[in-house]
Amino acid sequence: MRRYLGLGLLVLLGAAGCDPAAARAPDAAAAAPPPTVLRVGHFPNVTHAQALVAHALTRRGRGWFEARLGTGVEIQWHVYNAGPSAMEAILAGALDVTYVGPNPALNAHLRSRGDEVRIIAGSAVGGAALVVPGDGRIATAADFRGRRVATPQLGNTQDVACRDWLIGQGFAVRQTGGDVTVLPIANPDQLAAFQQRQIDAVWTVEPWVSRLLLEAGGRVFLEEPEAVTTVLAASAAAVRDRRELMRRFVAAHAELTAWMIAHPLEAQEIVREELAAETRTVLPAATVRLAFGRLRLTSTPPRVGLERFVAAARRAGVLKEAADTRRLVEEP
Repeated sequence: MRRYLGLGLLVLLGAAGCDPAAARAPDAAAAAPPPTVLRVGHFPNVTHAQALVAHALTRRGRGWFEARLGTGVEIQWHVYNAGPSAMEAILAGALDVTYVGPNPALNAHLRSRGDEVRIIAGSAVGGAALVVPGDGRIATAADFRGRRVATPQLGNTQDVACRDWLIGQGFAVRQTGGDVTVLPIANPDQLAAFQQRQIDAVWTVEPWVSRLLLEAGGRVFLEEPEAVTTVLAASAAAVRDRRELMRRFVAAHAELTAWMIAHPLEAQEIVREELAAETRTVLPAATVRLAFGRLRLTSTPPRVGLERFVAAARRAGVLKEAADTRRLVEEP
């Protein structure tokens, strides 16, 4: 009788599609912990070259950061047009880390009274310029009077630099009106506006500088090759609560920077690939090569010179009050 009961139990288990051993064992998938998600932002600009390479490798399933952050870490990439949008996401808790210009990081730091934003590494120096038409109609600083100059977004690093420079030339510059009109226009729209003479000059970053030169007959009027263009910024909460993860991220960023410096041609091809994926535009290799020629990659955080950005932002009217930057730079 016991044997028949045992056989009956096996039949019932088989009918239910169950393995007795599996019935006793926990579901391995259900027992696995959820991945640790790190939300990382960047822009489709060559000045964010490390992010472009890392994002492309994630698409290929060979993530640079994923391989160095440990099992169970998932990178979620978020693409923005300019710094103020990315820093809004940081302040809203929707982003953990972002490649961004120093001015938006500084502004967000000050808006949060120093509590919400930290610069944790450097990323790029140079790669920004003021481009004018190549026909000579703007030959001197005085020729900007009455002109329309485009920048990527109100309050971003190039917008502040443009307004500060124009004020330094003696022009009255306001958000509307003034001796020179500064128009925040998204980078992809600047090229067409410049070609159609809807704007007279553009202060922007690579690859748009090179595209304005090669595709629209522009020429560089002014550039600052030693100016910090891009930093790696993080929410203060991420630095505080996930310090070891952030330390590994910064180390991986430094390793990636060194690899790109040692392998420039391969890095440029990957950047072209990622820009095509994000903008649906395949840039010629010559354009990307020219853009990289204006750029110096780095991972060293900008511990000096932040006061210069504060002063420029105050002169430009983007920053209204004195700034304390002592807590802004913090390596995890």
